[in-house]
Amino acid sequence: MGNKLNGRDLIKLGFPNDTAIQKVLGYVGRNRRHEKKEILLAEAKSVLQQPDRFKNDPTWHFLVQNFENSLAQRTYSLLNAPAPFSIFGANEIDALAKNQLYDALRLPIAVSGALMPDAHAGYGLPIGGVLATHNAVIPYGVGVDIGCSMHLTLFNLPGDFAKGREDQMVALLRKHTCFGMKEVHVSKGDHVIFNHVAFSEIPILKKLKSKAYLQLGTSGGGNHFVELGSMRLPEGISENGIPPGDYFALLSHSGSRSLGAHVAQHYTAIAQSLCKLPKQVQHLAWLDLSHSEGQDYWRAMQVAAEYATACHEDIHYRISKALGEKAIFTISNHHNLAWKERYEEREVIVHRKGATPAARNQWGIIPGSMTAPGFLVQGKGNAGALQSASHGAGRVLSRSKCKATLTRHEFLKAIKQKEVRLIGGGIDEAPMAYKDIHKVMALQSDLVDVRGMFQPKIVRMDG
Repeated sequence: MGNKLNGRDLIKLGFPNDTAIQKVLGYVGRNRRHEKKEILLAEAKSVLQQPDRFKNDPTWHFLVQNFENSLAQRTYSLLNAPAPFSIFGANEIDALAKNQLYDALRLPIAVSGALMPDAHAGYGLPIGGVLATHNAVIPYGVGVDIGCSMHLTLFNLPGDFAKGREDQMVALLRKHTCFGMKEVHVSKGDHVIFNHVAFSEIPILKKLKSKAYLQLGTSGGGNHFVELGSMRLPEGISENGIPPGDYFALLSHSGSRSLGAHVAQHYTAIAQSLCKLPKQVQHLAWLDLSHSEGQDYWRAMQVAAEYATACHEDIHYRISKALGEKAIFTISNHHNLAWKERYEEREVIVHRKGATPAARNQWGIIPGSMTAPGFLVQGKGNAGALQSASHGAGRVLSRSKCKATLTRHEFLKAIKQKEVRLIGGGIDEAPMAYKDIHKVMALQSDLVDVRGMFQPKIVRMDG
């Protein structure tokens, strides 16, 4: 390495080989010729990582302008053949969901993919789809409800604690849970998430912070819920000192509320403006993680996921306090998110859109429906599944089909047969809308070990 900065040094870093480099070298020769080469190279690397910081820098603004021009909209075609993939429970998955995965696997950034046995068609990636990419994140591959997740709390109370106390438990959930777009808690909670520096550094987060604060501890509509019921642990949880038995449990399913939805929409629009794709995959536009747009989305996505967890924690704190009980075991897992993971000796971005992380021995929760059991699981680290499992039973009837084909009598009869008390909820979330969770679990026996089974008894949903 010579003592002076030269064009080859900048080209090796990734800058385009053109006149902008000569302008930089000219400025350095006139004004910074006595500075060490190592210092100049370190600055050049920072320009690549955070070009916005150097837009007005006298040394580097030539490169920034040229670099930004090189990031302008690009048009991509799908590859002829898909990246490697695995499908679990193929006979239970509709053709549209499979075709959505096949299309995603033909993206030039795709490395590998998988479909879980609860999969069904969605926007962009299918629900239950897993996609590994190279140095790129797809906002719609994560989904609109960033950080949608499960959260479980076990109490040192018998599993049938709610029996004979149904009215009391219904009143408790009515008082301490909020659902939908209008309900918020009268007594506001607080959480360390609001101290996150990204709320002051990323404009979209700064704009959304006040509403996020109002919605802390609330749940969305659709299939989001807060449930009280019984968790059966045939072998206990010895690593936590919990013996076998039936335990009273609290289970919630929710996400990042308006915060996540607006982050997803904002960065999807940016991705689609930079990355033009064929019409059938336009929702899969991606952001390069080497560029500021991708880095900002990644930070905003992580904040949204942490906020979703904060909402769960607030819900569980309120209900635990109302019960006068402390948790003896708590776990949570996201199933709408992207992670940096290792795959075949290299780092990839693993998108799980409705899929549970299932690395070896990793805890997870896979719910059924408002009447069907959910399962406490530990992952087996199956590489073919990209260390993933289903995030639930998966729909067999769309919301519109539920409303068109099911009667309220059928809906209420199904709930009564399972002795479930339902608060809110609609026919579009009827138990019949979902696949048989027992069959789904059997189809993923290579992906997870079942450690416990949760039976809902008091269910609160939107409505």
